[in-house]
Amino acid sequence: MSETATPRLSPPSGGFSGLLNKWGLPAPLLLGYVGLLLFMVGDGVESGFISPFMADNGAGSEIHASYVITVYGVAVMLASWLSGALSELWGPRRVMLIGLAIWVVFDVLFLSVAVAGHNYALMLVFYGIRGFGYPMFAFGFLVWITAVAPVARLGAAVGWFYFAFTGGLPTLGSLLASFTNPVLGHYGTLWLSVGVLALGGLICVLGVRERTGYQRLAPPDVKPVQSLISSVSIAWKKPRVGMGMLARVINTAPEFGMLVFFPTIFSDQIGFGEGRWLLLVSVIYGTNIFFNLIFGLLSDKIGWRTTIFWFGAIGCAISILLLYFVPVALGANYYWVALLVGALYGATLAGFVPISALLPSLAPENKGGAMALLNLGAGAAAFVGPAIVSVFLGPVGAAGVVIIFAALYIVAAILVRFLKLPETTEKAIKQDASLQEVSAAVN
Repeated sequence: MSETATPRLSPPSGGFSGLLNKWGLPAPLLLGYVGLLLFMVGDGVESGFISPFMADNGAGSEIHASYVITVYGVAVMLASWLSGALSELWGPRRVMLIGLAIWVVFDVLFLSVAVAGHNYALMLVFYGIRGFGYPMFAFGFLVWITAVAPVARLGAAVGWFYFAFTGGLPTLGSLLASFTNPVLGHYGTLWLSVGVLALGGLICVLGVRERTGYQRLAPPDVKPVQSLISSVSIAWKKPRVGMGMLARVINTAPEFGMLVFFPTIFSDQIGFGEGRWLLLVSVIYGTNIFFNLIFGLLSDKIGWRTTIFWFGAIGCAISILLLYFVPVALGANYYWVALLVGALYGATLAGFVPISALLPSLAPENKGGAMALLNLGAGAAAFVGPAIVSVFLGPVGAAGVVIIFAALYIVAAILVRFLKLPETTEKAIKQDASLQEVSAAVN
């Protein structure tokens, strides 16, 4: 390894820090994980009711609301890409601070101006710009994690990331909303979410003192334009990274898409009501957060590709069909069955967790570009899912959209079969090195 390589997070021999590192959670980043959880709780409060809320407060219909969410998704997609590229140039912590500021400022404008005035045009603008916030914060922290965690335990480290990420969006966020909506109403609950998110953001950016995230990760000679270009060009220079990005899009596109039209179907058409729909969402993602850990740890043992292929792609193709067709066929009297198939979907969704370890490991010499594409895929999912609903819900109906989602998971399974690790990453795993150390040695 190069003498200038960034020092690795060496696991302490004992104590609480040693225990955390043994579990695959980098001890110096602990408060970051805690802050991320609270941040995503604040962001996820709205996930179970934002579409009908917009329809009733300025959008006019759920189709118009889906346009707002689609604009939001475009912003998420762009910000997700930028979070990886800019973290390389400015350091993850600065990118996270920018994301936190954007979210708070434009959500306040969205609630106090657009929603209060029932102004659809401003709703599009403010909610859309707010979409730059959470990806820059959350995925900036993911870059921080992948830079310092040992590659041999990177699956577990990103598993903890998604434990916190999905623990908030939408699991605990929806659960919180199920308690506060009857008391504060939807509007009051949305204001509460601002405070929860701001608290989590401050805990994260002020509490984590690990120094790697405070500085640029790219070599000194890399210029801003060069970094942005390389974060795109890596898709064809390293085709496997490009294929991995497409698999990452497919990972959560159905998740974002179903949240656009499932609330109406499950609450009204099936007859569960809003309360039981929100509880179902909490069960889906409550299961998901624990399986994020399970599959993160398991993937370091049985292989990242194997985990993604069988438990993620193939599993989701089956479970998303069950999630829609079983409750529709059985009706409101079999709510407990809906909870079971919902838990199954949440568990299989977690099978994709190792892709956040796999992609940067495919190109450790340009992990910043790989992370930018990974984050672009994650952000694109927030656009692609609702866009599929907007385009196909009318022509093919809800059942047709769900079948399209299942077919996409099969495509992801095919793509994952091509994502073989390079020799440099295999060597790093044996040496218990981090990707930042591998990058420094190569460059």
